[in-house]
Amino acid sequence: MAFDHEKLQQLRQKFSEGHGGNIHDPEFRAVADKIFSASGTRAAPFSGVPTLLDAPYRPIDSENPDFGDLDVALIGVPMDLGVTNRPGSRFGPRALRAIERVGPYNHVLKCAPLFEAKVADIGDVPFRSRYRLELSHEDIERRFRQIVSAGVLPLAVGGDHSITHPILKAVGEKRPVGLIHIDAHCDTGGAYDLTKFHHGGPFRNAVLDGVLDPSRTIQIGIRGAAEYLWEFSYEAGMTVIHAEDISRMGIDAITDKAREIVGGGPTYLSFDVDSLDPAFAPGTGTPEIGGLTSREALAILHGLKGIDFVGGDVVEVAPQYDATTNTAHVAAQMLFEILSLIRFSPSLKLKL
Repeated sequence: MAFDHEKLQQLRQKFSEGHGGNIHDPEFRAVADKIFSASGTRAAPFSGVPTLLDAPYRPIDSENPDFGDLDVALIGVPMDLGVTNRPGSRFGPRALRAIERVGPYNHVLKCAPLFEAKVADIGDVPFRSRYRLELSHEDIERRFRQIVSAGVLPLAVGGDHSITHPILKAVGEKRPVGLIHIDAHCDTGGAYDLTKFHHGGPFRNAVLDGVLDPSRTIQIGIRGAAEYLWEFSYEAGMTVIHAEDISRMGIDAITDKAREIVGGGPTYLSFDVDSLDPAFAPGTGTPEIGGLTSREALAILHGLKGIDFVGGDVVEVAPQYDATTNTAHVAAQMLFEILSLIRFSPSLKLKL
C-alpha cells in the first residue's frame, strides 16, 4: 500500500497547531474543556497539596459541620485497631492521597466525576483515642451520620475493614441497605479475643444491627483457609461468589448476578484491596493468593453502572508492605471507579 500523502497533509492541517486542549472529537472535547485552562495547560499531577483523587480539600468542622453544596464526601478513616494479622492500614488514607495520575476521565464509564459533581476530600475522621477500638467505631459512626444527614454520599478510605460496620450503621439507619462486597474474606465471623468489633466480622454485626439486608448482599472473590468462619453468610442468605468461580462464570454473569441480588434499592459498595491477588496488591494485612487481577476487578466495577449506590469504601491498604506503591495505586484507581459509579447513582442529587 502506497503512503498516503494526502492523509498526512490533512493531519498536519488539523493537528499541527494549537495545544493539548484543542481536541476535535465532541466527547473528548467536552472533557478537555473542563480540565484544560484557556491557555492550554492543566494541573501537574506532581504539584500541589495531595488529596484523595486530587479532589478539592474542604475541612468540615466536627462539632458544627456545614457540608454546603457537597454531593460526595471523600473521607479518610486511618484506624487499624481491628486487624487480626498485619497492622498498618491506618496509613492507607495517606498513601492514597500521595498517588498521582488517577482520573480525571473514566474512559469506560464515560464520565469525569470530579467535574460533574461537587466532590471534596473532607480530611479524616477525628478520633478521640488512638488506642480504643470501640470508641473509634463510635467516632466513625458519628462522623458518617453527619455526612448522611446532610444529604451527602460518603466514600471512605480505610483503615481496616471493621470501619465498615459503623459506616453501615449510619448509611442504613433509616432502612437496611444492600451490599456489593469485593474481598478475599466474607468478614462475617463471630467474636473472639473478647470482642466482636474486628475486621473479620463487620457484616455479621451490620446484619444483626438491622442495617444490612443479607438477602441483598453479594460477596465476590472469596477464598482462602478462613472459609470455615463464614457460616453466617450462608445462614443469613448472602450470595457468595468464590474466586475460583470467577473464571468459570465469567465477569458478565457475575455482574448480572450482583444486579439481580441488590435490585433497585439503596446499595453500599465495599472494596477490600486483598480481593486482588498479592501479585497486584501485596500491601495489605491478610493477603490471599489466587485472587482477582486488577483488570478483573475493574471489569466487575464497570458492570455495576446505574446501581443505586449510597456510599462505598476502599479498605485494608497497608502501604509499608509494598515498596513499589502499587497497592496504593490500584486502590486509588478502585476509589476512582467507585466515585465514577456514584456519579450515575439515582441517589446522587446533584447540587451543581
